[in-house]
Amino acid sequence: MTTPGFRPTHVVPAHGMPAWEAPDPARPTVPLDPLLPVRLMERRGDWGRVLCSNGWSAWVDGRYLVAVPQDPPPSDAPLATAADPRPLLGRAEQALARYRAAVEELADARLDGESFRRRTHGLRIGVVVDGEDAWLYDPARERWLYGDGARLSTYATDRAPEAAEAQEQDHTATRIVNPDQGSR
Repeated sequence: MTTPGFRPTHVVPAHGMPAWEAPDPARPTVPLDPLLPVRLMERRGDWGRVLCSNGWSAWVDGRYLVAVPQDPPPSDAPLATAADPRPLLGRAEQALARYRAAVEELADARLDGESFRRRTHGLRIGVVVDGEDAWLYDPARERWLYGDGARLSTYATDRAPEAAEAQEQDHTATRIVNPDQGSR
């Protein structure tokens, strides 16, 4: 049974994945089925707490969740320099021109395979345009941005999750409290 209004943010990878009751490898629970839709509710380092459509929740290795594309964010703010798509489009255009030149030299036998690999090493380009919608890859910040022609918003990132220590709160002093007897 699906919880009304449930909207997944991710799906479980095609091979399924192990799950835990808490972000602790010593507390395993039932593994999650392949391609199960889930909503990522919380992150603690690489751990992710997911909510399943039936209301059940578990902790998983959040690095392996597959993101579900969401509707692009609305662009109701005025154009800002940091969100202006033109500089990123210009950098993508230059990178594509460098790649095309290397491909042409390779095709014309003016460049060997090893030289081609050296020249294109580290080159990352990503542009998807679908009508007024565009997704641009920013290799300097390792993220995809969505643009509507006027402004960009972060859509997804390649960066690894931050360390758990930076995000976790101290939970070492947990006590069981019985309302009839006070704390133990």
